[in-house]
Amino acid sequence: MAKWMIANKKADFDGIAKEFGITNITARLIANRLIDSRENEAEKCNTQTVDEYLHGSLSMLHDPAEMADMEKGARIMLDRIKAGDKIRVIGDYDVDGICSSYILVSGLSLMGATVDCVLPDRIKDGYGLSIKLVDDALADGIDTIITCDNGIAAYDQVQHAKDNGMTIVVTDHHEVPKDGDKEILPPADAVIDPKRQDGTYPFKEICGAVVAYKFLQVMADLLENKKDELKAFFDEKIIFAGIATVCDVMELRDENRIIVKESLNRIPYTSNKGLKALINVNGLNAREMSSFHYGFVIGPCLNATGRLDLATRALSLFTCEDEAEAAKIAGDLKAMNDDRKDLTKKGVDEAIEMVESQSQEGNLPKVIVLYLPKVHESIAGIIAGKVKEKYYRPTIILTKALDGGAKGSGRSIESYDMFEHLSACKELFTKFGGHKMAAGLSLPEENIEILRKRLNDECELKPEDFQEIVHLDMVMPLKYATMDLVREFKYLEPFGTGNSKPSFAQRDVYLLSGRILGKNKNCGKYKVSDGTGKILDMMYFGDMDKWHGFLTEKYGQEGLDELYAGTAENMKVNIAYYPDINSYQGRDSIQIVMNDFV
Repeated sequence: MAKWMIANKKADFDGIAKEFGITNITARLIANRLIDSRENEAEKCNTQTVDEYLHGSLSMLHDPAEMADMEKGARIMLDRIKAGDKIRVIGDYDVDGICSSYILVSGLSLMGATVDCVLPDRIKDGYGLSIKLVDDALADGIDTIITCDNGIAAYDQVQHAKDNGMTIVVTDHHEVPKDGDKEILPPADAVIDPKRQDGTYPFKEICGAVVAYKFLQVMADLLENKKDELKAFFDEKIIFAGIATVCDVMELRDENRIIVKESLNRIPYTSNKGLKALINVNGLNAREMSSFHYGFVIGPCLNATGRLDLATRALSLFTCEDEAEAAKIAGDLKAMNDDRKDLTKKGVDEAIEMVESQSQEGNLPKVIVLYLPKVHESIAGIIAGKVKEKYYRPTIILTKALDGGAKGSGRSIESYDMFEHLSACKELFTKFGGHKMAAGLSLPEENIEILRKRLNDECELKPEDFQEIVHLDMVMPLKYATMDLVREFKYLEPFGTGNSKPSFAQRDVYLLSGRILGKNKNCGKYKVSDGTGKILDMMYFGDMDKWHGFLTEKYGQEGLDELYAGTAENMKVNIAYYPDINSYQGRDSIQIVMNDFV
């Protein structure tokens, strides 16, 4: 069972509530999101910061010129446009790479550039700028390369381009490689990255698409003409910067939250035919979209092209000007994502079966390392994430690489630094990289078992480290979950990493009746009561096997059967939940969604 931790932030909740016309509960939720340590309570939760949180606008975004080389890079690119250079944007195959490439290509074109774009083939080219992509550009007569969402670690590739007389500008947002404390920058004409030490940009955690967007803003400020066209351009492209921010799992705080909020406000009015087609083919209402739809509907469709096809297919969707063609491409992307989901489910099922068969007497390995040779290498990371969620163990999924050997991805838990532990085994790999929570690696097949044994023998994780921690805002009885309160929570949106949806705890919730829903029987709907006579609908979308096992252990199979027969008596559970509004046939009602149980 997970360990629950309830926030205990201190602030003048009554004062905040009165100042901004909100409830004390919402004031507490805001404080929980603004305060990250006891030491900064007064600094992080004063009238100004709360006002910025509630009413942040694009005027509050940070000055892009504070990034090192930003103005230098903008002037170089304007000079290259004026000189008539053939310019190539080289991005990446994920959502951030696709969106940042689209923003750059369309912006540079508007400013008069002769520009095209190449996105790497995930399997043939690998991530980001490569020697091959530089050579391809040379063969195509390209004079200038500008990267987006990659390039900061491409020292040799950039040097190769410079040795052949090319102009190259790097725009990226990833960590800068270091030798000790010294940064190792690629030898480009300009290197723009908010994480550079010599810049003064105040917020480092923006995605590649936001860097590209801000780069074009600086270029636009240096231009004397096209002011009206450029304003319309930036009003539209903030939508794509917001999509990329969510899909690249950037924390929704500071300017990221403002960007995503503005993106969601503007997406109903987008003029982009491809984006409208993608919204329509997924049956979404643009006026009711949230960051959830970005991360779990729109994003996966774009990502599927980079996994099962070429990411240029997604880029062509955004540049398409014909409605019929846009609808066709959008349909293809959705179909690819449906295929990806089917492949992922099969891979996850195979992985779970393997874990269960390899576990000795129910004892799981501390670090799960699985070799699934038939799984498509592009979904190894997704499968690793799903297995990690189920068992709450660091997990590495390896597949058979097309060029020989094994290739895969790892996903970790909070108490295990995956990059550090893989670094201790680096002689086993032909290639690896990553950070604390995730990694990618390639190795000879004969080293897989050695890796599994090494990681487990040297693992110092204790039993308590395998207990997932669920962070909750406060204890709140169900009777406080009113329509007005849930509507007030709209002030806190958009929700996501770093700005979580409100989550509450309530003890002794009575289960009255239930039914299993979904074509795969993967969710449940229940009537519940808090003991005061108030009855609510409760939904659960989590692990149904785990839920049923918990209830059976506590109340027996007979109790579980009675629950679904509608005759349950005195079945009580402690739940973590959030309240929601269920809209059905024009009627709104309160329901709660259970996140966890003990």
